Amino acid sequence: MQSNEHSNIGLLKEIAELLNEETEMITMLQGALRKFLAGTQFETGWIFFIDTKGKHQLLAHENLPDALEYGSCRHLEKGGCWCVSKYRNGELKKATNMIECQRIENAIDAKVGDHAGITHHATVPLQSGQEKFGLLNVASPNTVAFTDHELALLESVAFQLGSAIKRIMLTKQEQEMALVQERNRLARDLHDSVNQLLFSVTLTARGGSEMAEQPEVKETFREIQHLTQEALTEMRALIWQLRPKGLETGLIEGIKGYSEMLGLTIKVKVSGVINLPSRTEETLFRIAQEGLNNVRKHAGVQEAELFITVTLTDVLLVLKDEGCGFQMDSNVQIPSIGLQSMRDRAKAAGGTADWVSHIEKGTELLIRLPH
Repeated sequence: MQSNEHSNIGLLKEIAELLNEETEMITMLQGALRKFLAGTQFETGWIFFIDTKGKHQLLAHENLPDALEYGSCRHLEKGGCWCVSKYRNGELKKATNMIECQRIENAIDAKVGDHAGITHHATVPLQSGQEKFGLLNVASPNTVAFTDHELALLESVAFQLGSAIKRIMLTKQEQEMALVQERNRLARDLHDSVNQLLFSVTLTARGGSEMAEQPEVKETFREIQHLTQEALTEMRALIWQLRPKGLETGLIEGIKGYSEMLGLTIKVKVSGVINLPSRTEETLFRIAQEGLNNVRKHAGVQEAELFITVTLTDVLLVLKDEGCGFQMDSNVQIPSIGLQSMRDRAKAAGGTADWVSHIEKGTELLIRLPH
């Protein structure tokens, strides 16, 4: 018994060192799970993160049997189970033996691979203080229940993981706050310096045009005024992108304000209630900005339509114009007019970005994001 205690202390120390070194969430979870399984009698494990709506996401797994790993862990990703249900209901307080697991049972019944004797698992909530993040599940072949000693060790590791998860989340929040502050600083600098200089050049060019007597000189000043005005509009758009002031009054008002700043008229239709996470709202706002920029620069029209549909699981944004459109060859890369940027933003948020465009028939942008 004393030997086991020394062994467990050594294992917890190794895991603590790993958790202190890691700064990326997935890498940290995967590494800690791998080290825990290597130092115990547990042979397989997986980690769910569960959001405030009760939706779970498989973030890490190690040494899964074929039946559970089949189809990109289909039976772990989909469906319900007792451990997640107990977690949602607040009934799961400590490491617990699960009497049955619907996910494992479904994987075995589907006969999609060897389940390697995995029929039951133990589960423990991952939390820091009163803040909960998800579940750590572990299992061993031909084991229905684990001992109190094994469950106590599982709780100790879950406590370490919960603290590390909270640390990484706080660090990420600090980084995001620092980024926002830097964006605001840059936006202020651009507004106070470059923006004012361009405005001064516009006024100077207009004055030169009014005073010039020779037609060629007058036309040159007018051209300078026109180009400077274009640059001023671009600068204001850039400042908006750095500091989306419109989001303070909501997503729709933010998009309308940006459209007005670009000189566009936009018709908006909303289905469902817009009550989205701030990160989802900002992603939609950034994508809509890029889409509206494309309308102004490339469509050759001054009007667009925006449709937003919100369901229980995702939000669909459609931006449509009746401009000149474009023809895209599937054999070449995406045109460099912001389309790739929109696709990258949507993908980073777990969503998709697609578009349909035809020459002289306009363009339709379709964005779908989970929330």
